This record gives sequence, structure tokens and C-alpha cells, in this order.
Amino acid sequence: MPQNSDSPFRLREMGNKMNDKKQLWKGIAIGFALTLVLIQAVMFCNKFLGERADGEKEINLTNKEVQEKLTEIEDLMNDYFLDELDEGQIETWLYKGAVAGLGDPYAAYYTVEEYQSLRDSTNGSYCGIGVEISQNINTGLVTVARVFEDSPAMEAGLKPGDILYTVGDTEVTGMDLTMIVSRIKGEENTEVNISVAREGEEDYLEFLVQRRTIEIQTVGSVMLEDQIGYISISSFDDVTTDQFIKALDDLEAQGLKGLIVDLRNNGGGLVSSVCAILDRLLPEGLIVYTEDKYGNREEETSDAEHYFDKPLAVLVNGNSASASEIFAGAVKDYEIGTLVGTTTYGKGIVQKIYPLHDGTAVKLTVSKYYTPKGNNIHEIGIEPDVEIDLEEALKKEAVVPLEEDNQLQKAVEVLEQQMR
Repeated sequence: MPQNSDSPFRLREMGNKMNDKKQLWKGIAIGFALTLVLIQAVMFCNKFLGERADGEKEINLTNKEVQEKLTEIEDLMNDYFLDELDEGQIETWLYKGAVAGLGDPYAAYYTVEEYQSLRDSTNGSYCGIGVEISQNINTGLVTVARVFEDSPAMEAGLKPGDILYTVGDTEVTGMDLTMIVSRIKGEENTEVNISVAREGEEDYLEFLVQRRTIEIQTVGSVMLEDQIGYISISSFDDVTTDQFIKALDDLEAQGLKGLIVDLRNNGGGLVSSVCAILDRLLPEGLIVYTEDKYGNREEETSDAEHYFDKPLAVLVNGNSASASEIFAGAVKDYEIGTLVGTTTYGKGIVQKIYPLHDGTAVKLTVSKYYTPKGNNIHEIGIEPDVEIDLEEALKKEAVVPLEEDNQLQKAVEVLEQQMR
């Protein structure tokens, strides 16, 4: 599953509608406590920042005072903690706490199991329930963005827009998205308890969902009327490029005259995947570039060996983030297509995962990315050329029939005008 935060998902609005006072005050207390922990962690790390030769600050967590304090805490836990200590868990949370001290919601420390789960989710198949989830960076709320057809999640009754409250017996609000995914996934034919808040429902809804092998099909396609091709991309994974190229080749073999690419609710994924797809569509030139904190610039370019020269429309919404915005930004800057829908999420930063020697890993934000014209859309998003929101009644549907999708029909209208 893509690990990108999507702001809209109507999360803040729906969160405000969860009016159970007891849960509200509990949430406030938890949020306050977490804020204090993060502030203390940042102050703790800053206290031990050293100075490198190049003037950059660096953290020194091997400082003697740090080690002495950790030993003092360890002694207290050994002497006074009521239950038996789980040394592995304590060590894990030391690492997680160090990364959390950055104050970056996209940074994370992954255990061996969590890192393996992350890799599995982009490698073609995994054992889970068949949903894509995303997280609001401001509230920490986790929302179901997509429910796969014929999946255990759909059979159980989960719907897009559901806000996850617990997975198993663990509250997941504010938890790192990858860790939530690892809790949802598990061995085939096992079951997982999930509770959600749903708009219009006063109480949390409980679901017992069976885990099954989920084949990752990130691309769907169909030929619409007037030889207009439709390709949907749910995320940019390892398998996405080949799936997209095959879908486009098949549509062109059927006499394609115009193309709609649907990136709604696509939270992003691999930069390499979206750039490979754009290389198939763009003229020769810059696709995207990144800059790190030292000003080092890396560029991705297209060679124009293939160039899509037919009318193109791209569907986007507030849940289109990260790699989806690289796609939308390049199409808009080159003026090779029309963006239809609502303003995208606005995530213009890049994370990189660094494997560690023991099979664990750390994810850090390492650079900003810029569209071909030099725009960084972080916390801004990309405005569509034709703005149209999905009809309210359709937002509650797990699957929206193409003929009833008013945003898609607007994109068809745009292409038909260009094809005349």
C-alpha cells in the first residue's frame, strides 16, 4: 500500500462529527501527551546536537549523559515496574522514539516485520483484506481510501471514507501508516477485528475480516464510447509500470482516440514507477527534479522515444498525493492534457527508506520535489483546469459505476470537444 498522507478524505470534517464526549476528551488527553513526548524528544535531541566540520548540526546520542540517564531509567524499571519487562519491545521503542523526535510525521523506524510488510505491499501480492488506507497529517486520523472489488473488506462491509479506530485491540489514530498496514496484514485465513467511525453512524462499527492473498492490480482499463480509453491507477508500485504500458498498448490496438487517466484517491508510491509511466507520455525533457538540504539536485527526464500525442485528461482529487502529483504536475506544465476534478493533496517532499544491518529500516524525509517548471506544491496542491467535485451521494459508494461518475463524464466531455 502506498504510504502517503492525504489531507482531504473529508477526515477533518468527519472527525469533527465524532461527537462522543468521552472519546473527545480521551483524544485530547492522548494528543496532549503525544505532543509533550515529541517536544521533549526534540529538546532532548537538540540538547546533544554537535557541530560538524561543515557547520551542520549533528545528533550525538552516545553522549555520556544520555547513556547515564538511560541506565538510570533502566534501573528504575527493573526495580519497580510491576510486570515483567519486554526487553525487545523497550529497545524497539527507543529507536522509534529517536525517530519520532524529528517531529516529522513521514519519518519512521520499522521493525523487521514492519519493513518486510512494506516491501511485500509493493511486490505484486500480499496477504491482507483488500483496502488502501491513508492518513491525515494534521489529525492523525486514518481513512479507508479504497476497497478492492471482491475483497474480504468489501464482503465484510467496509467502505471508502470509514475512519479506522482500532485494528485488533490497538487504537491506530496517530500511529505510523506502515505500522497500521502491518497490523492489518497477516497469515492467510486468519481474521482481524477492525472498528471504524462512519459518517451518519453514532457508534463505532465492528468488523471481523478474514485475511486472504490479495493480488496487487494497480491499473484498470476499459474502452469507453467514441474510442476514449480509460485507465485508473490506484497506486504507483513496482508492478504499476508494466500494467499501465500493457493497458495503454491494448487500448491503442483498439483504435484509441483519446485517453483519461484516473488518479483520484491515489496516494502515491514509487517515484521510479510514475517517472517510467510519464516517459511513455511526455515529450523529451524534464519530468521532475528533487533538491536535498545541501542543494544537491537530481533530475528525472523523458527521452521522447514514445510520446502520447492524442487528447489527454487526468482525473484528480484531494486524495491524489505525492507521485500522483508528480504525474499531474508534469502533464500540466507541458500542457499535454487537461486536469479535471478538485485540487490535489499537496505533498511535495520525498521520503527514502534506509535498510539497517539487522533487517530493520528507517524512513526519512530527504528532499523536496519540483515540477518541470520549478513549482514545489507542498501544502499547496495542484489546481485542476476544470474544477468539479464528485456528487455527494457517490462519495459513499464503494464502487461508482462509470456511467454515473460525474467527474469522469466531465472528462469525457472535455475530450470529445478536443476530438471534434
